Amino acid sequence: MTETQQPRSPIAAYDVVVLAGGAARRLGGADKPGVSVGGRALLDRVLDACRDAGRTVVVGDRRVTTRPVVWAREQPPGGGPVAALDAGVRSLDPEAGTVLVLSADLPFLRRETVRDLLGALTAAPGAEGVVVRDADGQDHPLVAVYRAEPLRRELALLATEYGGLGGLPLRLLAGELELTRVDAEPLATFDCDTWDDVSAARARIREHGSVLDEWISVVKAELGIDLDVDTPLLLDLARDAAHGVTRPAAPLTTFLVGYAAASAGQGGPEAVAAAVRKAAALARRWEAEAAPPGAPDTAAPGPGTVDPDLGQGARRPDPGPGQGA
Repeated sequence: MTETQQPRSPIAAYDVVVLAGGAARRLGGADKPGVSVGGRALLDRVLDACRDAGRTVVVGDRRVTTRPVVWAREQPPGGGPVAALDAGVRSLDPEAGTVLVLSADLPFLRRETVRDLLGALTAAPGAEGVVVRDADGQDHPLVAVYRAEPLRRELALLATEYGGLGGLPLRLLAGELELTRVDAEPLATFDCDTWDDVSAARARIREHGSVLDEWISVVKAELGIDLDVDTPLLLDLARDAAHGVTRPAAPLTTFLVGYAAASAGQGGPEAVAAAVRKAAALARRWEAEAAPPGAPDTAAPGPGTVDPDLGQGARRPDPGPGQGA
């Protein structure tokens, strides 16, 4: 085994195999991949973390998912993780070079963890795979990335040695591969094996310090939006609209900002930020007009000053007699 590697290299193309079978005995036989955490099925949360994969193979019973996948099943069903992984690998393109392997019950898996794994593999050309290691020093072979050729080789050797792959533990496979490791992000390896785990995951998502980020993430995934925006900037706009106009103006204004940014075409986060600045300036001008007579107008541009809403070098005309600013 090699020493721990820290990812620094560019991310390579990859395919992914997600293991979504199993009897879920500790969940009373419930459909574990379909259990909802934070309003989304566990499987969909995992699929979102690897949405930039080339081919995605899910080993398990077919179900509705938020994005297209290839379905596979070990034969006979219930043969265990090694047999399921073999079925998934067989459904990949024969030319696949890098395979991300995940279980379907990871509610807090992030794209950053996937990128860390892929980056570590690129940075360690002699390694045959990279696994996530948790804070207790435990390896997680179902939060890992492998080079496809060594993975296929060891699966074939195990099948020959044991007369099949059914019932074999993953440690046998991992023990035959030259692996390196990356330290897990907090909760990256948290899995939902029991109803207590599910309850804990649902409670964590609603914690005060993270609930907004979790909500924004799940809404973007549900709506198919892959756009990073400045959340504090939007919240400031909502505050300005609610305070300076009326409370219902906050959600309507932020909706209109989003619509304007989308209508602008391929502007991305920059288009959102520009729309927010214009709407926020308008809300401040609106509020200033409601100030008592004689109060300083701190929100609107003064006579002859540059107005950021009109662009560099543009000036608002000085108000004439009897006209408002």
